[in-house]
Amino acid sequence: MNASSPIPAPTTSQSLLDSWVEAWAVAFSGVADCLTAALTRGPAALDVPRWLQLISTHRRPSWTTAHEVVFEAPLARLRDFSTSRKRGLVPTLVLPPQAGHDSCVVDYSAEQSQIGTILASGLERALSLDWIGATAETADASIEDYLDVIDQAIGHCGGRVNLIGDCQGGWLATIYAALHPERVNTLTLAGAPIDFHAGEPVVHEVLRHLAPGGDLRFYEALVAADGGVLKGEHMVAGFIMIQPADEISRQLQLLLHLDEPAYVARYREFENWFKHTQDIPGGFYLWVVRHLFRDNALVGGSLRVRDQRVNLASLDMPLNLLAGATDHITPPDQVFAIAALVSTPPELVVRDVTAGGHLGLFMGHVALREHWPPLLAEVLRHSRANGQPRPKPLSA
Repeated sequence: MNASSPIPAPTTSQSLLDSWVEAWAVAFSGVADCLTAALTRGPAALDVPRWLQLISTHRRPSWTTAHEVVFEAPLARLRDFSTSRKRGLVPTLVLPPQAGHDSCVVDYSAEQSQIGTILASGLERALSLDWIGATAETADASIEDYLDVIDQAIGHCGGRVNLIGDCQGGWLATIYAALHPERVNTLTLAGAPIDFHAGEPVVHEVLRHLAPGGDLRFYEALVAADGGVLKGEHMVAGFIMIQPADEISRQLQLLLHLDEPAYVARYREFENWFKHTQDIPGGFYLWVVRHLFRDNALVGGSLRVRDQRVNLASLDMPLNLLAGATDHITPPDQVFAIAALVSTPPELVVRDVTAGGHLGLFMGHVALREHWPPLLAEVLRHSRANGQPRPKPLSA
């Protein structure tokens, strides 16, 4: 979908009350289905002990596509999935989401792999950062530390990349690209909040409740209580609280489909990823809450890193934007807001909207089959160059 194509009207995110009303409806419906199954097929139809065992047992998720780890820093490791080293083909670097889960969501399975889709598009020099959970040693890590890791990864790639950022990885990619535009050949953002206050996101509604008047003492206490890190399980619990119907439905549907091995395997695959958590450095997390979620400084023009202004007008590279029409975490307006703030020519801005929600943008069958290939074709079109950096523009 090119810049002139019509964009479906974004769906307004549900309020927290709406989400909980929906959750009650899903719970009543699911319990009714379970009672019907017990009455028609007998009590043995519901193997509750096995169900309890499945919902309480999780394994560490893993990456799917063949690769090698080419370096590891305290905050992240760099995984190289390249299938060739073609001269003149700009490498592609993925920044996965970082929200208390493992980065392997971008290589979720053989059938649902963003990495696999990138390679299949002809971008055969593909790498991904893999965020490492916070420890006591990295609890004070800063935004500067994360930007340094990205810079190190791009240096390993030769000094210039196609940067793909998913969700949190997207605003991080945007900040890096604004500070170092000469090192970013193309910028692709999927479900990435840029204008954090656009589209009435449920996440912003939660912030208004927990930080009345902008007071961040709740978040500061949460980090302090766990030794300076934000526990991954808190992040996951927050996502469940925002959209509880999904969690209720997933668990009750498992109870009804325990006799279907393929269904149980799919359930375990997702739960292993979703419920295996990792912590986030408290210093970094509080910076994000303060400057991005609360102050919306990225679009406001007041964000500074190492005393350098993060100016979105510095972005002049081809820009690809992907959003989900029913994304309650990052509504489309939050993603597409960047287009009005960059210097990229309008004909080099590509927008697309999937019919699904947030996670589906990175690992959903439809998104990977129908929406990512055209975006990646655009990336490839701009990637058959000599890879020489563009001159760095003057800072505004």
